[in-house]
Amino acid sequence: MYYLEANRDYRNDSLRHGADFSEEEIHVDTAKHYDDCYWDYRTAWFDNENLALHYGYWEDGIKTHSQALLNKNRIMCAIAGIKPEDHVLDAGCGIGGSSIWLAKNIGCRATGITVSEQQVEHARRNAARHGVADKTAFEAANFCRTPFPDQSFDVVWAVESSCYATDKRDFFREAYRVLKPGGTLIACDGYATRREFNEEEWRAVMDCLNGWAVPNLATVEEFESGMIECGFRNVQITEATKETMPSARRMYLTALLTYPMQLTMQWLGLRKKAQTANFKVALAQWKVFHGGLVRYCIFRAEKPR
Repeated sequence: MYYLEANRDYRNDSLRHGADFSEEEIHVDTAKHYDDCYWDYRTAWFDNENLALHYGYWEDGIKTHSQALLNKNRIMCAIAGIKPEDHVLDAGCGIGGSSIWLAKNIGCRATGITVSEQQVEHARRNAARHGVADKTAFEAANFCRTPFPDQSFDVVWAVESSCYATDKRDFFREAYRVLKPGGTLIACDGYATRREFNEEEWRAVMDCLNGWAVPNLATVEEFESGMIECGFRNVQITEATKETMPSARRMYLTALLTYPMQLTMQWLGLRKKAQTANFKVALAQWKVFHGGLVRYCIFRAEKPR
């Protein structure tokens, strides 16, 4: 059997096959993944309105991919109870999509951080284009060791980003530190449903970890217990696997349609290793969702007053 643990085969053979690596090296590789794959995401996933690098939330009334991506922000915001007077830390902000949505639709302030300098520049340009540069700020920072003072934020927001913490508790501790008393942590992601896999299942799991430059994957139970261990209370878990599956299927079908192009461009040497790994994950993520190896959940927790 294969056991879910820290990923020591990081992005397959593209960087450090079978080698130990530091947290800083992981951050470098995460930034490289998103920088190298920017145009893949741009052409196949997000548009100028949603600016999203995450799965959508499908429910009644949602008819398009872009609507589902924007709807994820609405659902997360509703669960977190974000108000116009709040200051939100968007931990793992990507190119600014959630921060910009919050500023435009709620009127709150949002500060986004990412390990990619290129994403910071994209986010700032996007915020200016959407007219919310005065309500948003973006900088390069590690969300496990931020530069912000204690009790700086009302909400810490993490959309499919907490998975990049090798030890998720490091993220929880930092979120707890920068939150004001009574503040809210809201996070969503995919979570492993078990710890043992056969060889075929493990290969799909590893393609997902390597393709998205993720060091490891937590279970729902581990994520919840980590939050509680780090001081959070009133943990609320919203199951969202069903609402995520249409996005997972779309990603899979897009990969199938572009398979010949991927093979040709790879053979011609026109695809970077990170792009090829990203293509493989589009196929593998459907296997892990469809096979019940991963579930998707939204977590909400509070820092006691």
